[in-house]
Amino acid sequence: MLKVGITGGIGSGKSTACNMFRNLGVPIFTADVVGKQILNEDAAVKKQVIRTFGEDMYTAEGKIDRQRMAQLVFNDPNELEKLNEIVHPKVNEAFEQWVEKNAKAPYVLKEAAILFETGNYYTLDKIINVFASKAQRIERIKKRDDVSEADVLKRMRFQFSDAERNKMADFILMNEDGNEEELLPQIMELHEILLNETKQWSMSIR
Repeated sequence: MLKVGITGGIGSGKSTACNMFRNLGVPIFTADVVGKQILNEDAAVKKQVIRTFGEDMYTAEGKIDRQRMAQLVFNDPNELEKLNEIVHPKVNEAFEQWVEKNAKAPYVLKEAAILFETGNYYTLDKIINVFASKAQRIERIKKRDDVSEADVLKRMRFQFSDAERNKMADFILMNEDGNEEELLPQIMELHEILLNETKQWSMSIR
């Protein structure tokens, strides 16, 4: 089995691409969703978060206050690093357990917004970057989240540049227009490439 990462800048269309892979039967691990679950449900993580950032990071119902946390970490890279150090090891552990459960799949995808930034790409066999220009991504996020351009740029500053991601990725999916007609042919072609690579890898270890 190949472990393949899929990443891209905020607003690039990672989720759309992943849904297409999912329709092809490819198992998808969504790191950001798992991270949120861990923040809300893992008792040890919650204790660390409270110890590091304060009790007001959780609501009265015991759920992470996402708005308060975002305001803190998106304004201070040191605070973001502290949060990542708490959550990412748990996410990586959950991913490895998930991989074991999906061991019969030819390949799996790990979707993560900051795959390169955390260094977790080293644990994967191949990396896909979903690319859209910065201007396009800004407009998409402004419409999607009803936020200002300044807010979008604040989120973007903690991610690698498009040039850095493209250079480090093994495959690039172009999503400038943001529609399925643009993405689908690329994904179908890449799906076949990855299936073939899986076959070659399996033959090499026999």
